[in-house]
Amino acid sequence: MATTSTSPTPRTTPRATASSNGHAWWRSAVIYQVYVRSFADGNGDGIGDLAGVRQRLPYLRELGIDAVWFTPWYPSPMADGGYDVADYRDIDPVFGTLADAEALIAEAAALDIRVIVDVVPNHCSDRHSWFEEALEAGPGSPERERFWFRAGRGERGDLPPNDWSSIFGGSAWTRVRDANGAPEEWYLHLFAPEQPDLNWDNEDVRREHEDVLRFWFDRGVAGVRIDSAALLFKDGALPDFDPDEAPSPHPFTDRDELHDVYRSWRGLADGYAGERILIGELWLQDAARFARFLRPDEMHTAFNLQFLACPWEPDQLRECIDSTLAVHAPVGAPATWVLSNHDVTRHVTRYGRAESSFDFAAKKRDIPPVDLELGTHRARAAALLTLALPGAAYIYQGEELGLPEVEDLPDEVLQDPMFFRSGGTDPGRDGCRVPLPWRAEEPTFGFSPEDATADPWLPQPASWREFSADYQAGRSGSMLELYREALRIRRADPALGDGALHWLDATNGVLAFARGEGFLCVVNLSAAAVELPRHDRVLLQSGPLTDDKLPPDTAVWLLHFS
Repeated sequence: MATTSTSPTPRTTPRATASSNGHAWWRSAVIYQVYVRSFADGNGDGIGDLAGVRQRLPYLRELGIDAVWFTPWYPSPMADGGYDVADYRDIDPVFGTLADAEALIAEAAALDIRVIVDVVPNHCSDRHSWFEEALEAGPGSPERERFWFRAGRGERGDLPPNDWSSIFGGSAWTRVRDANGAPEEWYLHLFAPEQPDLNWDNEDVRREHEDVLRFWFDRGVAGVRIDSAALLFKDGALPDFDPDEAPSPHPFTDRDELHDVYRSWRGLADGYAGERILIGELWLQDAARFARFLRPDEMHTAFNLQFLACPWEPDQLRECIDSTLAVHAPVGAPATWVLSNHDVTRHVTRYGRAESSFDFAAKKRDIPPVDLELGTHRARAAALLTLALPGAAYIYQGEELGLPEVEDLPDEVLQDPMFFRSGGTDPGRDGCRVPLPWRAEEPTFGFSPEDATADPWLPQPASWREFSADYQAGRSGSMLELYREALRIRRADPALGDGALHWLDATNGVLAFARGEGFLCVVNLSAAAVELPRHDRVLLQSGPLTDDKLPPDTAVWLLHFS
């Protein structure tokens, strides 16, 4: 997709490959997601960059995470926050340079932090050289075979080739014009028109992405997160379909051809030292189909989006945890647990609503009432629940500060294509992407340097002073200190991370389980305070106990010496 750069001397990733419980590092890792544009601005232009990330690496080290996953940092027109990639082997100038990325990877390794990068294989940018070549080459050319160009239907080809809809709303097809301006073929884009889908039946596409993996593994990254991992292959007949009827096989989701690609990628990754890992973004309802991607010769892990979408309700959470562990067990893969990311409403806000689950289809501009005090209380308990479960865990930037969703951004600052493609009925995802507050008493809360020449790319609420990292650091009871202490305990206890879970008898509305020989986690989702199980020591609690009882929406970690 771009001329291959000369590879540097291959580096190994930091630290030994085994974690404190003897398993591979990735089976128990706590991975911190950085949305670069909103993390920290080093040069004062109002946009987060790699210089800002490098300045904050000590903060991440002190937090206690094992790895950092970066959303796309590649050159991009930013039609979809960088997920419209124009060059997979470079860094967007707004974020820095390739040399900056290489320095960041090395500096993170020196702090025992691994780096994971996003790869976007389903589509590229319409500004990518391949797509520009395809437009110039015309119908029937090898250049167009790398994408899904088709003639339209109807007498004059005025209708799209089929009835598929874009995930962002509207048709999944856009018509192009020839050099004289006459209407011509249509091309497929499951997301925005600026994101043409690649044709994975084409050998150029397969070879190119393997070379991209080598490019980043050679620079020391510890793994890749695979965006829209279930969407790569399409039914070549491009049939119409009704999404409500859930056809099998689906014409563009979870097709069997995917597995050969990921086996090839796994073989490539396994050829590097330090266990380079593949992490799939898989929105799949069928648990058995989901597990196929995690067989020992395919992906290492995949995002547990069922847990992310689950409401704050004890029976549903228990069922989600049980089903997740059951699905992963036969293929020997560790589960993952995630509460928020750059695509969903922050969980502090979700948990403060009467309907606390997450569903893309349910997102509307009419904002439901939210009790942020309740949501924060529940989010603190959810943090202890998540970090006590078997497997790996993800933290989305700002989650450790207790940031809520920003739901009153004015229309004129919004940039998410979900907002525009829906005609403004969907609020989009900008509300979870507002730049982080670092220092309470500085302009832009320290997101940008004091001599910044521009405001942050999205405005920060004036109320965020007390969410700032420096305000919370060392402050007893703050969300930041809760996360720091939880991660310290997790890292020190071999029973935590990957391993077994044993449920304990508990009152209705209470989740209680044991890990290892004496670690207990109890989460009260009922309406009344409950007695704690027999224990010898309280390790950590998400909120104050009441007469040695666990109040509603509170979690506690205990030690019990049998």
